[in-house]
Amino acid sequence: RAPASDKVVTLPTRNNNAEAISRPVEPAQDRWKGIAAADSPVASGLDAIVAADRSFDAKHFVTGARSAYEMIVGAFAAGDRKTLKGLLSREVYDGFEAAIRDREAKGESVENKFVSLDNADITAAEVRNNTAQVTIRFVSQLISATRDKAGNVIDGSPDKVTEVTDVWTFARDVTARDPNWKLVATEAGH
Repeated sequence: RAPASDKVVTLPTRNNNAEAISRPVEPAQDRWKGIAAADSPVASGLDAIVAADRSFDAKHFVTGARSAYEMIVGAFAAGDRKTLKGLLSREVYDGFEAAIRDREAKGESVENKFVSLDNADITAAEVRNNTAQVTIRFVSQLISATRDKAGNVIDGSPDKVTEVTDVWTFARDVTARDPNWKLVATEAGH
């Protein structure tokens, strides 16, 4: 028996159809201009995401990912579990929450201040088993310090700006009604 999702066909609305007919097709080399090189694996992945989710807009996605990055980094530093829960997959949330719990048990606190988010570049994109995944390499300038319960700095610096590179993967089930993407993987970048 086929899954129910195989039987659902989304039809374009009249306006979308008229717009699609009147809008010229972008040449392949221009489609992802400023996002990915033509004929690159990233461009092919973005094409696959658009084929699975016609509402996907890569520039809008990067803007949203930049905002999510700042929110997540700030929420993690503040121990704001409620904000994190809405933005992270269960697995990533569990890892973040364990680190917050450990920090709280030791009486440590983190001060974080964004100076700038210099780059947010898509490094990979794909659709696998109805799940779109986009990986972004973020380069930011942060001031970050961890203090022990006595208030002494035990990591980082409250005055020094540090360049931080993170590679984060966001995912979304393209068959779900929920339009929100969740952070599903993190790693330190180079």
